[in-house]
Amino acid sequence: MVRIFTALFIMAFLASCGGSRYSSSNASGARASASSATLHASGPIASASSTTLYASGPIASACRAAGRKEASRARCGCVQAVANRSLSSSEQQRGVPFFNNPQRSQDVRQSGNASNERFWKKWKTFSTQVGRMCT
Repeated sequence: MVRIFTALFIMAFLASCGGSRYSSSNASGARASASSATLHASGPIASASSTTLYASGPIASACRAAGRKEASRARCGCVQAVANRSLSSSEQQRGVPFFNNPQRSQDVRQSGNASNERFWKKWKTFSTQVGRMCT
């Protein structure tokens, strides 16, 4: 009887900590992966221990497609995870062209348009967070 109880307990424990690829924590962008970039404790979403961030989406795709040698799958996934936490989906789509054409980001930054100014402030905050969390 003790063996059966122990076996059931172990199976329940293993089932609870395994989770699926599409868990709720993955939806928020915090998927642990051996190839992911490390989130440093200085970030606003840091915990006491080191955590890894990874997500897929338009920012990660644009990051990878830009062809820079530092644009690893792990780093671009981390950038996407930070984007998921700090930018709306429309803001992410608006920022995608910046990866292939940095001049577009400068055009937005230097325009006198109030909408562009609000977007640029959010993009700059996002960029700062990426710099801290996705090294």
